[in-house]
Amino acid sequence: MIEVTDLYRTYHMGSVRVPALRGITFTVNRGDFIGLMGPSGSGKSTLLHLLGVLDYPTKGKILIDGIDISALSDDERTDFRLNKMGYIFQEYALVPELSVMENVELTAMAQGKSDAECRKASMDVLDIVGLSHRLNHLPGELSGGEQQRVAIARSMVNRPLILFADEPCANLDTENSKVVLGKFHAINEELGQTIVMVSHEEWHKEYFHRIIYLKDGQIEREEQQE
Repeated sequence: MIEVTDLYRTYHMGSVRVPALRGITFTVNRGDFIGLMGPSGSGKSTLLHLLGVLDYPTKGKILIDGIDISALSDDERTDFRLNKMGYIFQEYALVPELSVMENVELTAMAQGKSDAECRKASMDVLDIVGLSHRLNHLPGELSGGEQQRVAIARSMVNRPLILFADEPCANLDTENSKVVLGKFHAINEELGQTIVMVSHEEWHKEYFHRIIYLKDGQIEREEQQE
């Protein structure tokens, strides 16, 4: 599914070189639920952005479903993200003037689907995350946990190969975090959805199949969960 080989990412701040990733190699199998963990500044979000085709590596190779993403043109990368990837971030990034249903439909509409197809796909994923009773509510009428579940539904509406989540529970309390992580777990187990998630919370480990620990831009160790 994902093959990462000798991956580097260096940022330039004026004359200063800042190495964010330094020679990372690993694989992600189809259906995995991977946790990326480590201290602040270890390279977790940088790695997620590279895997999610949101940034370019300085050196190294990333193959996703057999495709070398570094060889794609800008237009091809845009199409790849739209059709193959789903993204969930700390901020829910919902459009406040649109209903729950309309927020989710936006992603499906970008693929050029018909109104009926968009509505059916959106209804299906909102049912999966347990929000089929909130279709016409605005984001401001939802709790933080419900808003994040709308963001999950939006990321899934095009049935992506991989879901990427960058600390999706950072703005949630423990109770809502458990609800959101429970939805990730159910999506992974029941639909076989591949998920790569950045987290800094030790108690999140119980939800992952495998944990990749980063430190100073390198893989410190990996742990396979029971």
